[in-house]
Amino acid sequence: MRSSVASFDLRTPHDLPSVLELLAREPGEWRPFAGGTDLMVLLEAGKLAHRRYLNIWNCRELRNISASDSEMKIGALATYTDVKGHAILQREFELLCRAAEETGGIATQNRGTLGGNIANASPAADSPPALLVYDAELELISAGGTRRVLYADFHTGYKKMNLRPDELIARIILPRGRGGWKTYYRKVGTRRAQAISKVCLAAAAKTENGAIADIRIALGSVAPCVMRATKTENSLRGKRLDAAAIDDARATLAAEITPIDDMRSTARYRSRIAQNLLQEFLQSCATT
Repeated sequence: MRSSVASFDLRTPHDLPSVLELLAREPGEWRPFAGGTDLMVLLEAGKLAHRRYLNIWNCRELRNISASDSEMKIGALATYTDVKGHAILQREFELLCRAAEETGGIATQNRGTLGGNIANASPAADSPPALLVYDAELELISAGGTRRVLYADFHTGYKKMNLRPDELIARIILPRGRGGWKTYYRKVGTRRAQAISKVCLAAAAKTENGAIADIRIALGSVAPCVMRATKTENSLRGKRLDAAAIDDARATLAAEITPIDDMRSTARYRSRIAQNLLQEFLQSCATT
């Protein structure tokens, strides 16, 4: 049953300082949102538990995408359309652009934001695995100032985050300079478009003399939150990608992830698909 709109309190501050002031004055009382693509689903289903919301869509200073010699800064309110249409992101961060292209339909991509995808904290989100592969950092902002946290340390459990009640995600920061890496992104769902993933794998590897010099592997929908498969990465560094190394990596990944049975899939299926995607990526690295 759809929630009664009259039972909610909604405010739309005119700028970022006003948002931060209200969050500082009443921490935990107000839930910020921007595009509202996930919020509206919950509203229609009658499952929107929180009652007081801050619309931060007007905070235009959080939408810019900028580049320096060493890093990209993506405003938390940048939409998927903004991300996938940015020339530098297309050239240097293709996994993130792939994720943006596969998130919902055109309407969702025009309205949904990268910061919202992170703050929603779904283990099945499309962009977080790519952000983990790129060693992203988050800039968090409050009335008291800003701080940076590694994105790998941001999600601490299912729907739990290293984010204080008076803070917002302001920007996503991506270090530049990873040219020449082999990359891979694959999302497996019930259908090819507008589906929540059963398994999502993003990866990148640097090879030298036929061996793995460095590697990043990240997955969604196989743990309480998006995860870096660091044990699997460590098992591969310095190795040539022969059949034995790939089989060992499959086994290590199977032991590292913790998929569950739910309405979209089974734990057994997710485990097998995750291993198959990893094998597909590693085989592609071995042939280049």
